[in-house]
Amino acid sequence: MVEAAIAEASGEGNGSSSILSQKRACCSSISPGDGAKRVGTEDKRLSTTLLDLSILDCPICFEAFTIPIFQCDNGHLACSSCCAKLSDKCPSCASPIGHIRCRAMESVLESILIPCANAKLGCAKNVSYGKVSTHEKECAFSLCSCPVLDCNYTGPYKDLYDHYKFTHRKKWSTGLAYMISNYRQSSFGAKMNISDKIFIIVNDTRSLLFVVQCFREPYGVYVTVRCIAPSAPEVGEFSYQISYKSVDEHTMFYKSPVVKRIREVSFQTPQENSMLLIPLSWLSGDSLEINICIKKKTN
Repeated sequence: MVEAAIAEASGEGNGSSSILSQKRACCSSISPGDGAKRVGTEDKRLSTTLLDLSILDCPICFEAFTIPIFQCDNGHLACSSCCAKLSDKCPSCASPIGHIRCRAMESVLESILIPCANAKLGCAKNVSYGKVSTHEKECAFSLCSCPVLDCNYTGPYKDLYDHYKFTHRKKWSTGLAYMISNYRQSSFGAKMNISDKIFIIVNDTRSLLFVVQCFREPYGVYVTVRCIAPSAPEVGEFSYQISYKSVDEHTMFYKSPVVKRIREVSFQTPQENSMLLIPLSWLSGDSLEINICIKKKTN
């Protein structure tokens, strides 16, 4: 059961009669001279209880509806993603779907506000039902996981920084972590073992954890830099550059305009091309020495 605020809500039976009676009473108390002004400033938000939020989910994929919402000629609904997968053919009646917007359902969706799932962690925002998943990706209170192997801690990214600082302090002297404090830009050399798969970078100024990850494949080693944080605007945007010099003095560079933000470290090789690839012929054993520059973007 979810308590929601709905603009211009309507109901059935006794609830509808009560609402209509309130509106008639309100209108009858307004004189013709100031009617337009009074009606325009009247608070039209009503509080209601929605028992089943599943009616706001796509009946095909069962994910929360997002705008745009489409309907067929018989009124069956589908989200835009499902319309594309169904080749614009309604699965209920085979009528065309994907061309007619259901504006009424879109209005209902925008009017229903629910608390953020991170409310208990401190987020005070009420979010439109159709934008819940988007908000949770950007919410500064979204849970992030500690990058240290065998540590099960999760918490908001700023709490994660404190957790790492006070719980895993000993690792700072083992070569698995590096501290950076420059506000705008940090350049440093990192030495790690490829088999370790991860090198943790601590940014004291912004209370952030970055990770350098390497993934060994048959044709070489991929290297990338990630930031453990949600996509909250307050975290900021970063770019990075990696350089590597082989034993025979050949140097290769990789520059990325964006440091991807993640909430949990994965040790599976990412299916993306935005990484440095070091050929096996350039490597010498398990040791990897690279130079890294992480730069904060300015508006």
